[in-house]
Amino acid sequence: MKVLVKNVNIVTPYEIIYGHGVLIEKGVIKRIDKEENFKRENVDNVIDGQHNFLAPGFIDIHNHGNSGYDFMDSTEEAIDNIADFHLQNGVTSFLGTIITSSCEDMKKAIQNIVDYKNKEIKSKIIGIHLEGPFFSMEKKGAQPAKHIKGPDLNGIKELEELSNGMLKVVSIAPELEGASSVIRYLKSKNIISAMAHSNATFEQAKKGVHEGITLATHLYNGMRSFSHREPGIIGVSLTDDRVYCEIIYDRIHLHDGSVDIALRTKGVEKIILVSDAMRAAGLDDGEYELGGQKVLVKKGEARLESGALAGSTLNLRDAVYNMVYKKNVPIHEAVRMASLNSAKAIGVDNKKGSIEVGKDADLILFDREINILASMVGGKTIWLKN
Repeated sequence: MKVLVKNVNIVTPYEIIYGHGVLIEKGVIKRIDKEENFKRENVDNVIDGQHNFLAPGFIDIHNHGNSGYDFMDSTEEAIDNIADFHLQNGVTSFLGTIITSSCEDMKKAIQNIVDYKNKEIKSKIIGIHLEGPFFSMEKKGAQPAKHIKGPDLNGIKELEELSNGMLKVVSIAPELEGASSVIRYLKSKNIISAMAHSNATFEQAKKGVHEGITLATHLYNGMRSFSHREPGIIGVSLTDDRVYCEIIYDRIHLHDGSVDIALRTKGVEKIILVSDAMRAAGLDDGEYELGGQKVLVKKGEARLESGALAGSTLNLRDAVYNMVYKKNVPIHEAVRMASLNSAKAIGVDNKKGSIEVGKDADLILFDREINILASMVGGKTIWLKN
């Protein structure tokens, strides 16, 4: 089936292209050309974008759930509902994030994702982000303390084998004894090591990067504080070009000035917008649960009873909106931080993350206010607004 998308402003990682159309065939982008050059093209369906923005679908590499569900529920129903919410907010691909838990519960959640069959009209789960359990107790944040432990090479090998190739990211505190062997093993398997919930010094974090770390999980949060005498993990994350940095831009987790610093030091090429959303995302304030712990959500802020932030109620559409309208970042650059950068960081940019010939037709249509009008997954269009 051939589909032509016309009358759109095409969002690329570098600019916005006007007066062009996109031809899709068998779920793949076949051609990008001036609209007049498609006049003789025989197509099955024409989508009129009415001069809205056509962008690559967002990719959320760090989210725990939404709509009342969590990946730790370990059910098909949970992933179905999480995927529906993602699609409504422009996310066409995502990693299921597994929080620090008992070994049994983590295995159960991994197996559920491995067994899950992606549906045609839903956002696609394309892998697993293992957030824990190899973390620093001092910087545990909302990670359940009773399940935090030291790095275990045999343990990670077992989880990797169980994942059947779905394990894409493992967050770890690089300063812990045994972390080096885990990081090197993950690198040998082309799995991303990310530094997180860590009290690492600058030297310890730098060593971790030399060994294979290429991602900083939720930059600034769950990390040793920056000091002029000890820049720590934040200093390495901001200054080492090998490291991508996740940003939770809900304007709760971070001061706008901290986002400015990240933008100036990393540039738009190395920042990844993530939601780190928990099950309350998309729902009203109230009492929820994360990792077996009570979470109170008030005015959109999710916190443990201790006051520690416990994930977010953010979605990537709102994160992109905040970048555009709170930080004055150009639309194409904000979109890049939620699509191509995510794809590059986890090694799927050959198929996803930008509007290019040969890539999957995972696309979204939005207006100037970043309201998602339609989402397309593998060439199948789901209209969200008339």
